[in-house]
Amino acid sequence: MSCSGVTPPFIPISSSKIQRETLSLLEIQTLSLQAFGERLGKPTAGPALLTSVGESEGRSLTRRFPQKSGMDSEHSLREAAKDLRCSIGLAYLFLYYLLQFCGHTWIFANMSARFLSFGCDALAGTFYFVGVMMCVCQLLSVLELFHIADGLEDSRLLPRLVQVIERNFLLYLIISQEEFQSKTIVCVLFYLWNMSDLLRYPYELLCLISTPSFSMLWARHTVSIPVYILSVIAEGISVLQALPYYEAQETYSDELKAPVSVYVHFPYLLMAYLPLLAAGSGVTVLILMKQRTQTFDSWNKKMKIS
Repeated sequence: MSCSGVTPPFIPISSSKIQRETLSLLEIQTLSLQAFGERLGKPTAGPALLTSVGESEGRSLTRRFPQKSGMDSEHSLREAAKDLRCSIGLAYLFLYYLLQFCGHTWIFANMSARFLSFGCDALAGTFYFVGVMMCVCQLLSVLELFHIADGLEDSRLLPRLVQVIERNFLLYLIISQEEFQSKTIVCVLFYLWNMSDLLRYPYELLCLISTPSFSMLWARHTVSIPVYILSVIAEGISVLQALPYYEAQETYSDELKAPVSVYVHFPYLLMAYLPLLAAGSGVTVLILMKQRTQTFDSWNKKMKIS
């Protein structure tokens, strides 16, 4: 409504007129596109030119800005799977170290309590009271080789392999014999094994959850070396003490039929094991000394930086 109060007349517009005007506008746009194409030296129809220009622009934009949504999602899935694997590995290692620590603590406490209560009379019954738990702990230590091979544990494979072979060989082939279980060397050997493991497993536990103190670091990489050397000496003494028993009883001595008939005398294998034990323990001590030097050097650098 206008200000004068007079209503303007309604002018009807036919649909044919609207269609004619729309077609004329489309013709003007088509002619302008054709003229633009002739200037570029590429005469083509207007809609075809528009389509080709749109496709080329789309390809150039695709080359300039590739689709990152699929790549980003795949990368994020990989990162999530890696984080999940690390979390599961840390939880598994924590439970394993905790189980070993509890087992060796129980063995050490049981042996110490019996020794303080009964004195030297408790040495003869050491294997009877703690032998099963010691066998379980040493059998579980075989898993540490798979930890290192799989990358869950950052450690040298050779020292751990030598240690696992030494202990399980003595435990299942020599100490498991009833006639040998009451010897004093068995109690001494169990004490040294427990001291070595009680220095290692608490340190590994603290490395998973926090940074261990320097005293624990020093005990792990310094005190454990002479304890390991003493345990190797005790292992050699136990093998020498077991030789007369195997000579008399001929346990594990048998004749192999195939492919050639050969008589295997187990005491000879034990005597051949002694130089292998000395060589393997010597290499292990050298590796432990080198690892100790590297650990203390990294600790000193970290303290200087902080």
